[in-house]
Amino acid sequence: MTGMTAEPPHYQIDPSWPKPLPNDWMMGQAAGVAVDKQDHIWVIQRPATACQPSTETEKKQSAKKECQAAPPVMEFDQTGNLLRAWGGASEDYQWPGREHGITIDTKGFVWIGGNGPIDGQYLKFTPEGKFILQIGKSGTLTDSNDVTRLGQPADADIDIDANEVYIADGYHNHRVIVFDSESGAYKRHWGAYGNRPKDADLRQYNPTASQFANPVHCVRIAKDGLVYVCDRANNRIQVFQKNGTFIKEFIVEKGTRSSGSTWDLDFWIDPQQSLLFHADGSNSRVSTLKRENGAAIARFGSSGSSPGEFHRLHNLAVDSAGNIYTTEVDTGNRAQKFRLVQE
Repeated sequence: MTGMTAEPPHYQIDPSWPKPLPNDWMMGQAAGVAVDKQDHIWVIQRPATACQPSTETEKKQSAKKECQAAPPVMEFDQTGNLLRAWGGASEDYQWPGREHGITIDTKGFVWIGGNGPIDGQYLKFTPEGKFILQIGKSGTLTDSNDVTRLGQPADADIDIDANEVYIADGYHNHRVIVFDSESGAYKRHWGAYGNRPKDADLRQYNPTASQFANPVHCVRIAKDGLVYVCDRANNRIQVFQKNGTFIKEFIVEKGTRSSGSTWDLDFWIDPQQSLLFHADGSNSRVSTLKRENGAAIARFGSSGSSPGEFHRLHNLAVDSAGNIYTTEVDTGNRAQKFRLVQE
């Protein structure tokens, strides 16, 4: 399916994906997912959380054998085989204290961030895990107009033609910030509605707030150059030009409180990218939205731990065939695949 049809796309869980990890590895909180040009699926997870059993079954299993946490960055093929895994601390860069977000640019470079208490950096690697670039630095967090460090960054997207990386910054700061993707040089930044960001302590939910709440949880660049930003706790997606000029916004699941509704998004595979797929971690579901106005036209998922259900749905990504991949945090600790059903 390559074009928009009268009916929204339909999905079915693929319970065989991914296959069991080698070496008795366990996955922890899965805090990011991305698809590369080969339709390989990349997941970033938190090894420090992999060996913390949360159910009686997991406690019994962990008592039988020593738990081995998987490396934080994992690459899978379409059938769920683990192709490679790497990542962790090094003297060459500052690995984040709590992994968060993964993006693969069209040149194949892997970008990862973190939202630990002092995480103020974003990292770039080759697919094999060779370090290329660090933007920002860890340490005492500052404010949303400091261009030398980030503030618990959540996500990124890359404009290859312009050699720019856009970072959703983040759990501490209230902005989108853009750097040169080759040199790491600062370019520009903005807050909600394209304004200079502020750092006022907002109440949890305020969909008319003049600044982003925390976290600024995702950033995605459409083929037509529009930039989509997840203002998670305010239940809204704001849309900008690449220079930070505000275009419009969508309020999604207005009645949601808790941790907000707009956790992540990706685009449908037609040339116009006419649909958005929206990850809603508070309501445990994926929604299909019209990109032109944010109207919801379909949903799937519910709260639970069975295949096809979600606990703290955190991220999603779409491959070139329209299949959707998701990751879960808290005690979800997994990635799932939802196959596009051809009808």
